[in-house]
Amino acid sequence: VLVESLLVFAMVLSVHAVVWDRFSWCAVALAVQAFYVQFKWDRLLQLGGAVFQFRGAANSGLLPASMVIPLLGVVMKERCRAAGIVYFERFGIVVASTGMLLALFLSVLAVGITKPVPTNTCILTGIAGSVIIYTMKHSLTVSEVIEVLEVLLIFVYLSMILLYLLPRCFTPGEALLVLGGVSFVLNQLIKRSLNVIEGRGDPIDFFLLVAVVGVVLLGLFFTVLFIFMDSGTWISSMFFHMMTAVLGLGVIMPWLYRLIQRNPLFWLLQFLFQTRTRLYLLTYWTFLAASACGVVFYQNAKRSSESKKHQASTITRKYFHFIVVATYVPGLIYDRQLLYVAAVLCLAVFIFLEYVRYFRIKPFGQTLRHLLSLFLDERDSGPLILTHIYLLLGMSLPVWLFPRPCAPKGTLSGAGALVPYSGVLAVGVGDTIASVFGSTMGEIKWPGTKKTFEGTMTAIFAQIIAVALILIFDSSVNLNSSYAWILASVSLVSLLEAYTTQIDNLLLPLYLQIMLMA
Repeated sequence: VLVESLLVFAMVLSVHAVVWDRFSWCAVALAVQAFYVQFKWDRLLQLGGAVFQFRGAANSGLLPASMVIPLLGVVMKERCRAAGIVYFERFGIVVASTGMLLALFLSVLAVGITKPVPTNTCILTGIAGSVIIYTMKHSLTVSEVIEVLEVLLIFVYLSMILLYLLPRCFTPGEALLVLGGVSFVLNQLIKRSLNVIEGRGDPIDFFLLVAVVGVVLLGLFFTVLFIFMDSGTWISSMFFHMMTAVLGLGVIMPWLYRLIQRNPLFWLLQFLFQTRTRLYLLTYWTFLAASACGVVFYQNAKRSSESKKHQASTITRKYFHFIVVATYVPGLIYDRQLLYVAAVLCLAVFIFLEYVRYFRIKPFGQTLRHLLSLFLDERDSGPLILTHIYLLLGMSLPVWLFPRPCAPKGTLSGAGALVPYSGVLAVGVGDTIASVFGSTMGEIKWPGTKKTFEGTMTAIFAQIIAVALILIFDSSVNLNSSYAWILASVSLVSLLEAYTTQIDNLLLPLYLQIMLMA
């Protein structure tokens, strides 16, 4: 935990050494108090006094999670200010302020339920809160303050509902990242729906917002419904499929139509088949999806043919990382907008299939449970299987969060040109190579972890080679001699992978994106 915290502090200070402003004091104060409060959360988790049931075999992860959203907002603000886009500069300020307030709320919650009350930590939390609120008072307009408070309110209610319904699925840090992101997306969708005439952004942005909110609302609806019904019967399954169609065609489609002012299905079909390149990419991705399904069926057939219980090895699970890299790299090079929309569709499908598995919806629910149980690891300790969804999110978030309006000619200068590749580098290449080489050839373990020195060094080397290949094949990338910063960023994130107990598929790409954008 100490080394993980040291690495996070190093990245926070590196970012603010480049973009030092009034929010830097807030970020440093937030990091210091989160470091202290993290140990209070860890103690609560060990003693079972954390109100909700969080994922075991991991620390709270409060410090690394607390800094992600504020740092994303700060670097987005600086990029858009440099490009002269005032609207998105203000948006970055709102993102940073929202992230700080959500992290502060989680810290206050931990301090409030710790007995006896930790005096020193309370003082630090109060100082950090005062600095953040004072800065917000002098940085935000009244409407922006209301927007931040709206996100906080949504986060509080969403946390109470989902953490109760889904025990042992998240650590406090993962809950902050996932539920904070969903809360922000829901607030943005409500805001843009009420101001649709003044709405800014293109249809693919609205498509992401509606898809995320739609699948979350669908899950909440059926969770409440199946409290009163047995979800495993044919009648319940028919009702599930019927209500999914009703909510999709009767709520989500009209909502999307209001935002983009055209038929969503016709727009989507026209978008997907607009050029010959997109047809080639869709065909190629279909082949890769079939290959991934083939791996699942083959491994399950292998399990059924063995007398003892068979579980997929680390190397077997990394096959999917290689398939995802082969999926994303051509999309990033040839058509990023298509990749953006395809990733949204894939996320919606993954979450829908998880609902089918979780609720045992006929005819595929029990089959999915059997097929996916082979690939479970210690991080899937709750009722939901989330690792494949986290892998998709880790690869897609750098594409979705890339500030396109603030990037002239569709790309940022210097190391920022690699931002869309953050998921590919951190998860697809770095995490995969570290796991494969560390588990097969690693001998020297990092102190206090199961990760090896050989795995980490090989991961750094592999990511540098990947950057060189990106420079060769993607003509839009121009690093402008920022090689030292890229090497430092990759090294810090690879070391974080060795020491963190959080979901690395989600955390690592976000930190690499922050470092590259700075």
